[in-house]
Amino acid sequence: MNRSTTTGLLGDTAARDYVGKLRRFNAFAAPELRQAVASLALRPGMRVLDAGCGSGEAMAWLSSEAGPDGIVVGIDLALAHARAARAIAPPGASVVQANLAQLPLAHASVDLVWSVNTLNHLRDPVDALQTLATLLRPGGRVALGQSSLLPDMYFAWDARLERLVNEAVRQYYRDRYQVSERELADVRALVGRLRHAGLRNVTARTFMIERVAPLDPASADYLLETIFSGTWGERLQPYLDADDYTALVRLCDPRHPDFALRRPDFHFLQSFTLAVGEA
Repeated sequence: MNRSTTTGLLGDTAARDYVGKLRRFNAFAAPELRQAVASLALRPGMRVLDAGCGSGEAMAWLSSEAGPDGIVVGIDLALAHARAARAIAPPGASVVQANLAQLPLAHASVDLVWSVNTLNHLRDPVDALQTLATLLRPGGRVALGQSSLLPDMYFAWDARLERLVNEAVRQYYRDRYQVSERELADVRALVGRLRHAGLRNVTARTFMIERVAPLDPASADYLLETIFSGTWGERLQPYLDADDYTALVRLCDPRHPDFALRRPDFHFLQSFTLAVGEA
């Protein structure tokens, strides 16, 4: 890959399209994401920026907290995301297709920047945070949300295979995007990045996304389509030995009797961490 043709660490450009994946995640994790939004205790009339708004579902949650006198703006690099978010934006909200490094907003114009699963796509997160911080009014906050700072749990009955699959996924991403292990893993440093960017009173809170069998439709759809098929599948075959890959295929195949999502002992855990810093 010619990295000069991309704007992000993971190959993001204005042409990238993750709408389906993002919508499935937002439907699956909506209860916990809405808890995270509520924990910010927004006041009516606040101005909020959703930086990296994706398919736009969070804009409605933020708008409901800011009330009818509040203003919510979504920004995303991908044109497909901006279009999808614009189609479901709540009344009074607006969506802009733009690069976070070149934000079309005035300094000191917002009370909260909400940014979820975006920082890990950027080559210079601290620089991006410093840019976002210039948008804050006095006392304004940046809220960074990130999934999976702790390892996810998929196969409670086979921790060994789960560990090998997670390692295979990391190796696949290193190979695909020509990035180092450090570049993929340092996203855990949310608190440090907020402080390095000059933000104060930094706090962090982790919400656990926990699902057990039988799964609700949104959880089953997200796990099957985005994880079992979209993230795993044939792409992991070169990174697992034959027996482990065969076992993974059985667990991921809805037609197989061993399909994981139908097991009565299926127990899934994923963390969602929200780190908040104040201007």
